[in-house]
Amino acid sequence: MTQQSEIVQGIDQLAEKAPCCQFCGTSLKHTLVDLGMSPLCESFLNSDQLNQMEAFYPLHVRVCDHCFLVQLEAYVSPEHIFTEYAYFSSYADTWLKHCKAYTDCMVERFDLNAQSLVVELASNDGYLLQYFIEKSIPVLGVEPATNIAKVAIAKGIPTLNEFFGQTCAQKLLQQGQQADLIAANNVLAHVPDLNDFVAGIKILLKPQGVATGEIQHLMQLMAANQFDTIYHEHFCYHTFTTLEKFLQPTA
Repeated sequence: MTQQSEIVQGIDQLAEKAPCCQFCGTSLKHTLVDLGMSPLCESFLNSDQLNQMEAFYPLHVRVCDHCFLVQLEAYVSPEHIFTEYAYFSSYADTWLKHCKAYTDCMVERFDLNAQSLVVELASNDGYLLQYFIEKSIPVLGVEPATNIAKVAIAKGIPTLNEFFGQTCAQKLLQQGQQADLIAANNVLAHVPDLNDFVAGIKILLKPQGVATGEIQHLMQLMAANQFDTIYHEHFCYHTFTTLEKFLQPTA
């Protein structure tokens, strides 16, 4: 084998190892920002672990040159990050006020009632769905974090403790459940398989149903230099361009 062919083979091997876009599968060649190595932000050490080695992972954010999705490679599985979770949404009073206003708006705008079903994906401790229950509107939360799902269930909020995707949506559909309203607040950044997640929404939503979401805007992150919002549980960072691509209705 010639030296030139060895170099070509080496380049090909590197290309095979290059991370691929989680939406369109294109090899990721362009860096948006590389923040070096960092431990997981939601994995706290206890006193017995202080003298033990802590895992660090790259915070290397890339952008796809085909669909323009900005993303962080999934070095750690969602199960590792979210099975036990430290953040409880109900701790923020201003957020709760916002959620109550959202509930009032959705109920009035879409005429939701006791025959409707509201589903929240990544429903946390029931911070949002509690306001629909107050209006006697049936709800279902889907929350992967076991510790948080238990809190929601204890508060009387029906909660399915699992990750959402096509499998979960098909199971609910077979049980005769379809949603008039699906809420997905601050969850798309946490999803490493966007195609599966969005396909699940399309399965679970009624033909005339509505899905809403609150999503951090990449342009605001860049304009305000919000580098501290880049961490391992945020797998991707969205713009209207990318949202329009993967939220397109199926033919």
